[in-house]
Amino acid sequence: MDHYTRHVDEWRNETREVLQSKVDELKLLGYDGVNEEEIWACLLAKVWKKEKRLRLHQAIQDILHLSGSTYMSYLTVEAQKQENTDDLLYQIGSLEVATEEG
Repeated sequence: MDHYTRHVDEWRNETREVLQSKVDELKLLGYDGVNEEEIWACLLAKVWKKEKRLRLHQAIQDILHLSGSTYMSYLTVEAQKQENTDDLLYQIGSLEVATEEG
């Protein structure tokens, strides 16, 4: 592996302007509330899931080609994970209350 290939996190500073461009694009398409952190997390989870060592131009290309549907898919999965966690915590809390009362 050559010295031009790095973990994508190492390219974060170099890609800030491209990330902001993607934020602006998605906002124009109606994705309110989108931000750089969510886009980066989406890229890590969906696009760079298997290969996180890239050249800078590859990382930039991936950011520019991130589709709104991929982003929405990521948000949906994350929301479901949060909902399942909230459900589980509620059920655990209910069990604790029932045990204390019983």
